[in-house]
Amino acid sequence: MLAQILPVSNNPSPKTSSSTSPSKQPASPTGVTMFLRSEDDLSATHLLISPRSEKDKLTGGVKPSFPRASSYTGVGGGGANLNQHRRRRSVSETSLSYLPDYDGRHHQSFSEGVKHAASETYLMTRLAFKLLKYLGVGYKWMTRFLALGCYAFLLLPGFIQVGYYYFFSKQVHRGIVYGNQPRNRLDLYLPKNRSGQKPVVAFITGGAWIIGYKAWGCLLGQQLSERDIIVACIDYRNFPQGTISDMVTDASQGISFVCNHIAEYGGDTNRIYLMGQSAGAHIAACALLEQATKEAGQGGSSSWSVSQIKGYFGLSGGYNLFNLVDHFDSRGLYRSIFLSIMEGEQSLGRYSPELVVQDPNIRDAVALLPPIVLFHGSGDYSIPSNASKDFAETLQRVGVKAQSILYDGRTHTDLFLQDPMRGGKDQMFSDLVAHIYAGDGEALAKEAAAPSRRRLVPELMLKLARSVSPF
Repeated sequence: MLAQILPVSNNPSPKTSSSTSPSKQPASPTGVTMFLRSEDDLSATHLLISPRSEKDKLTGGVKPSFPRASSYTGVGGGGANLNQHRRRRSVSETSLSYLPDYDGRHHQSFSEGVKHAASETYLMTRLAFKLLKYLGVGYKWMTRFLALGCYAFLLLPGFIQVGYYYFFSKQVHRGIVYGNQPRNRLDLYLPKNRSGQKPVVAFITGGAWIIGYKAWGCLLGQQLSERDIIVACIDYRNFPQGTISDMVTDASQGISFVCNHIAEYGGDTNRIYLMGQSAGAHIAACALLEQATKEAGQGGSSSWSVSQIKGYFGLSGGYNLFNLVDHFDSRGLYRSIFLSIMEGEQSLGRYSPELVVQDPNIRDAVALLPPIVLFHGSGDYSIPSNASKDFAETLQRVGVKAQSILYDGRTHTDLFLQDPMRGGKDQMFSDLVAHIYAGDGEALAKEAAAPSRRRLVPELMLKLARSVSPF
């Protein structure tokens, strides 16, 4: 459903209680405060954006104005508990309506899928324009926006084919609800061969914490499902709909849904892998560590366990935010925006997995982590490859089985888009499948004998796209 953006009075007001209505909340003296209300959302979300020029630097910590999202599995009291009960029942019933028929038909019609995608696109577009209105449109934003347009145009032949598969394939089940917040949905990519239980990859897409969307994982989902692997692409609230704690909460709820329901779709609950790309790799790592901390006795109850995750794959991710703030600022993700996403400079350590695992107070939690494999291109200038290399070395020092695999000269988008669209042999994809099927000689032999993947985009257009890529 479409969201309504409700302006808040800029008149300062005294402290208010938690029961104060949105229209009476105090306005921020340093930014613009808005309320984002979706008809799918049961609570208002605060948005604080600090207007700044392109060269402006944030000198102090950014105070996040997003409240932590309440989980539909949470525990409340009184009327709140009744509302949570109703939400759980609503989510459960909605999710069951998406269970697959094994003759390949969908419960969700094509028109419903298009309507849902259109409504979310409209919402994101409105939020993006609101964001730009208060931030101002700087030179770097303009040049990257133009570069993105050129990049998308050059890869359009591949996007059309992938989009056709996404909307028309019987193996794709779109928009399965896993939570009660906006964008709490996931897409499932099922193999044609339904016999036997299949390994599962729960995938968190990237998008600089701002433009992530579950459909971005369609190409990976299609190609892995061709190797008899089920893929669940989990959507989550992006900034400015939510900040990092909301994103981690959403990801964790999506992982929970996969762990608890994937058997109904033919998934093997003993072979569930967690994977993320770029910002999604960071969010997935944070969700995994948060869950491990809960299980080690330092948090609340939960509906899934780290022991259910057989391995974690990080693709082109960043895991130490202190090392990335200035780098992102120089590339157009300005410091003030990034700190707003991460809920202030004081939260950077909390959401830096590389630093969190070194905390001696959570050694028991770190010991619960599954094997970790980090893929990265050495030519990545969006997130330097040292991010994965350093994280893997840190994990090894604290006793976690981890490794980093670097691909010579490959960029941020080569591994995820250009190489898969090129067809033929894709080394990163082969390494990923080899790790998923490790110890399964029959599956590995089948993978080795599999025909080469077809090309989706001419080589010249791929090279031009690589040269203009803003990522």
